[in-house]
Amino acid sequence: MSGFEQLFPGCLPRLVMFDLDGTLVDSVPDLAVAVDKMLLKLGRAPAGIDAVREWVGNGAPVLVRRALAGGIDHSAVDDAEADSALEIFMQAYADSHGLTVVYPGVRDTLKWLQKQGVEMALITNKPERFVAPLLDQMKIGRYFKWIIGGDTLPQKKPDPAALFFVMKMANIPASQSLFVGDSRSDVLAAKAAGVKCVALSYGYNHGRPIAEESPALVIDDLRKLIRGCLDPAAEITLADAVQPPSGNAIVVVTRKLWMKVIKALARWRWRA
Repeated sequence: MSGFEQLFPGCLPRLVMFDLDGTLVDSVPDLAVAVDKMLLKLGRAPAGIDAVREWVGNGAPVLVRRALAGGIDHSAVDDAEADSALEIFMQAYADSHGLTVVYPGVRDTLKWLQKQGVEMALITNKPERFVAPLLDQMKIGRYFKWIIGGDTLPQKKPDPAALFFVMKMANIPASQSLFVGDSRSDVLAAKAAGVKCVALSYGYNHGRPIAEESPALVIDDLRKLIRGCLDPAAEITLADAVQPPSGNAIVVVTRKLWMKVIKALARWRWRA
């Protein structure tokens, strides 16, 4: 029985929202290069890929602060120093996409979902300016009708605002939606939005097993969502029932932000 059959008996979700880094692509090698360039420019020792792999998942500003702190806890980092380092990192990462790769099974799954008529969206904490070039390079951008970067909305995951926003744009309820990610932030955002969450075991979760966050399903290959591909040994965790939030959730978006989102949507429709 496939993952979809486990989570949506007798049907498919109408909307599947995906995280990017650690879910669809392994971008840590390029992020590590950019982090190390930043640290070296600041006269510090490079962090290395293993450390960066544990720090990613909460957006570029947090990644930079963790690099400056040398660990997950970055509360003691000076804000001015972090802002300056972030500029260096952003410049370095803009030229660092040659080592990023798409995980096995991703293209097959996206293509299959497209053929089934399932709407797809991308919700990432990666700064918006890096998303389009990366998706173009990976040749997967055409599958997504809605794309939300880490600075597209005022909030980023684990805040559920982006999920609410996409579901509102798609006019599809949480009960018919699914979020696919790899980290605690992804699982928390999905639960807060009342959406079932599938988590990938190979992603970035600060060195902790993603099963500890109790997503609805843990798999090691996206193709296991599709009929006939799910390993019977896949870990299913359905203990925590997801309750939709009370009242009607509303994402407040300013006129300026609406124009930004509309332009982004138009750009992606054109790319498709």
